[in-house]
Amino acid sequence: MENIIEVKNLNFGFGKKLILKNLNLNVPKGSIYGFLGANGAGKSTTMRLIMGLFNDNSGAVKVFNKNISEIYPQALQNIGSLIDYPAFYDHLSGYDNLKIVCTIKKINVKMIDEILETVGLSHAKNIKMRKYSLGMKQRLAIGLALIGNPDLLVLDEPVNGLDPIGMLEVRELLVKLNKEKKITVFISSHLLLEIEKMVTHLGILSQGEMKFEGSKAQLHKLYEYKKIKFHLNEANKFHELLKEKYNVNILSETEITVVPHSQNEIADINTLLVKEGAQIFQISPMGGLEEWFREVTNKN
Repeated sequence: MENIIEVKNLNFGFGKKLILKNLNLNVPKGSIYGFLGANGAGKSTTMRLIMGLFNDNSGAVKVFNKNISEIYPQALQNIGSLIDYPAFYDHLSGYDNLKIVCTIKKINVKMIDEILETVGLSHAKNIKMRKYSLGMKQRLAIGLALIGNPDLLVLDEPVNGLDPIGMLEVRELLVKLNKEKKITVFISSHLLLEIEKMVTHLGILSQGEMKFEGSKAQLHKLYEYKKIKFHLNEANKFHELLKEKYNVNILSETEITVVPHSQNEIADINTLLVKEGAQIFQISPMGGLEEWFREVTNKN
């Protein structure tokens, strides 16, 4: 699969302090790639390197299969970015804010109406920015990044600070841009549950080191048997039964978690519990990106 962004063996820092350590990153063309990590993990530094805002003298960073030193500023016509929150003119309308950027970039203003339609702001095109909600402003910021019909969007924490409705609107917009306009989206965030709903691929960064990279399906397969929740009667009693052989924890009077080693072992545990008189109401995996993230970043 062709990669639209490639980072190989990148070490980067300021002075003697390394922020990024032997970083490898591959963003497939056509993907929604979630770049995940806690605040301070090195996500924003990586994105600034990708956008040419920090100098990469090692040649470790490539975009569109070319070193970033070779493609900027020309490549900015093909990349939309939201690294820092843009400075809007609150006394102007959403339309006029986009018009200013079109004028600076020497791009035909005819595309503004299409962009406003895409980001769901046609109804507010003539409303002054001071009356926009935070979610509307964030969608307009993505609209700014869409000027010029880019093939790649680089977005740093685009849902940070939004309420659930605003997050939903931005998420639906990014999925729409990816599916309908075939735009590759590279998005950083520390909001794991929100990102999980939209990404196809992801990289998990911890203290400047990549702990996992691959498709969401690959991560799911890697951790699908890590922890299973059993909903049953008398959790304390059956915790005692299982604890000598398995890693078992009690969540409540009717819930225990077990760490099996295979899918067959889940069936063995179920058989044992039933044989000993357990009434099992439900068996469910303890998965999801939040659980996986904790597992990955806790590795030494």
